[in-house]
Amino acid sequence: MYFSFIIPVYNRPDEIEELLESLSGQTYSKEFEVVVVEDGSSIPCGHIIDSFKDQLTISYYFKPNSGPGDSRNFGMRQAKGDYFLILDSDCILPDTYLQSVAENLEREYVDCFGGPDNALDSFSDVQKAINFTMTSFLTTGGVRGGSEKIGRFQPRSFNMGLSKKGFEATGGFGNIHPGEDPDLSIRLWELGFDSKLFRDSYVYHKRRIDWSKFYKQVNKFGKARPILDSWYPKYKKPTFWFPTLFLIGFVVSAILAFFLTPVFLFLYAFYFLLIFVFGAISNSSLKIGFLSLIACIIQFYGYGIGFLKSFIKVTLLKQKPEAAFPGLFFKK
Repeated sequence: MYFSFIIPVYNRPDEIEELLESLSGQTYSKEFEVVVVEDGSSIPCGHIIDSFKDQLTISYYFKPNSGPGDSRNFGMRQAKGDYFLILDSDCILPDTYLQSVAENLEREYVDCFGGPDNALDSFSDVQKAINFTMTSFLTTGGVRGGSEKIGRFQPRSFNMGLSKKGFEATGGFGNIHPGEDPDLSIRLWELGFDSKLFRDSYVYHKRRIDWSKFYKQVNKFGKARPILDSWYPKYKKPTFWFPTLFLIGFVVSAILAFFLTPVFLFLYAFYFLLIFVFGAISNSSLKIGFLSLIACIIQFYGYGIGFLKSFIKVTLLKQKPEAAFPGLFFKK
């Protein structure tokens, strides 16, 4: 099997250098290629790519900005491999990553897989806190970490594998962003393909992001979900409502605490205490435990509000998603 890494990049030359450095140190003994697609960046990374040409089989393409999904599709059309490994440019790979992927596919082949993300000791405290809230079973149920329990997994495009056969059958990613990865997963399922979580094929995901950018990101995640539910109603899950119901429940609990009983508010306090404790223990830092609490609040509020707004516009008012939220769609 010949692997092609597909990496879209937008104004991140420093990050792509770290990723390519980790790719050059892979323990995997067979040949593979790297395809980097510059998505209309004003700060290109071509000079970084040139510095790795003696270490990697690498190609570089510059194209007008059309979003990460379309850039991944572009890269897969140029690639020579029969299996594509899709990464975000802000990832760093452990040296056993590709060997792990190959062994997993040899043991149980699947046309689409996803892997977890993790944090390096060198990451900032905020990055570690955001990583905890994005991967913890206490916050997301582990859908981005290694604790996912279901067999049919929706891979995330920061660490995703897709066969050439699956790409050609689906046409690749759509133009919604975020949400392009679950959209692709569902279309694969509808065509009879399957997907799986490879727990040991993890990446270190830097997420160079501040609180404001994190809020915008999770808010978009929330807005995208009712759109996907409207496209694929049979894949709706009650758990998608959890952040919104969590917010509504908090407001109701605060009102009840003022007029009747504080018991429900105490339950919220206990949950937040768990976030603090587990965030602190998993990172061996009280500070990161506190930052994990902040990240959790931002995550639940941003996603919950975005989901509710999208549900009202798309599901109740029957507005077209592209008209209701044009910022979620790239024009090809």
